[in-house]
Amino acid sequence: MADASVGADHDDENATPYSAASSQTVSVAQNVSMVSWGSGSAPSLPSVDNDSQADTHSISESVRSSTVSLDSSLYHFVQENGRTYHRYKEGRYFLPNDTAEQERLDLQHQLFTIAIGNKLNIAPIPDNPQRVLDIATGTGIWAIEFAIQHPESEVIGTDLSPIQPQYLPPNCKFEIDDAEDEWTFSAPFDFIHGRALMSCFNDPRAVVLQAFASLRPGGTMEWQDALFPMSYVGEPPTAATSALCRWNELMLEGVSRLGRSWSNAQHYKRYFEEAGFEDVVERRFYWPTSPWAKGAYFKTVAAYFQADMLAGLEAMSLKVLGVLGMTPMEVREFVEEVKRDFRDTSVHAYLTVTYIYGRKPQNPR
Repeated sequence: MADASVGADHDDENATPYSAASSQTVSVAQNVSMVSWGSGSAPSLPSVDNDSQADTHSISESVRSSTVSLDSSLYHFVQENGRTYHRYKEGRYFLPNDTAEQERLDLQHQLFTIAIGNKLNIAPIPDNPQRVLDIATGTGIWAIEFAIQHPESEVIGTDLSPIQPQYLPPNCKFEIDDAEDEWTFSAPFDFIHGRALMSCFNDPRAVVLQAFASLRPGGTMEWQDALFPMSYVGEPPTAATSALCRWNELMLEGVSRLGRSWSNAQHYKRYFEEAGFEDVVERRFYWPTSPWAKGAYFKTVAAYFQADMLAGLEAMSLKVLGVLGMTPMEVREFVEEVKRDFRDTSVHAYLTVTYIYGRKPQNPR
């Protein structure tokens, strides 16, 4: 989260800047035809492939070699169940921040970009927007890649965990901050980006309002997030017969007890419109849990989504299912059952992901 050589941009005394320089990121080489979905602005719902293992081996191999570990700054973290968690505002975010989780987040970054044709965003924005903000930036990989692709933009990323690399592009910096606190940036932004926010905020509507106020007239915001629970092609299973179905139900119950909701993404479009955004556009994409779906696009997305979830299921589940009374051992045993469903091509499950953007009017009321 923080940069250093360029100094802190944020006026909040709790925001902690730290050092920066230059960096490189790794992107996945993809055949354009592999990640295209034909006509239209988004892929239609996936359909079942009766030969689901065809052409999946090479895709899986590319997934395994697609991420890069990023050196993180040396900070003290909270240790629990063999994982580490953020110290600043301890407990606000219930996923870990250790090396394993950072590598998963970088893999997840590839998934979000591949799903939309190897792009960082779908919103129409200028070539080099002057000031760009990435909230809940995680490892900072989106902000870093955006800064590299837009060298004339000033890119700022904020997060609760200081897990970003020390060496950055000169136009990129990070700050430790909570997007649910009052925003006190010294100047407005031209583009605000947020991704995988469903576990981050108690009140995402309030964050949308603060973001709207922090944009220049004519500025754009884009959020990318998942719609839980997962859906199915064909007759859905029940919690009694499917570990994956049971996991979805238990996770929704657990996050509710933690004071959060994993159903907020379905309301993002309304939040944007109520805040005052114009020309709000929502595009939905679909991530199969395994290569059960037809077509190279869906098989590629499925390979990345499955790898992301197999790596992250335990981390996602430990605290959330723990509040329901499950011990760490019980959680880990249950997670292994859920992983089997993720690998099972007879389970035709998929996650719906929304990419939504809107523009602040030139003359806001």
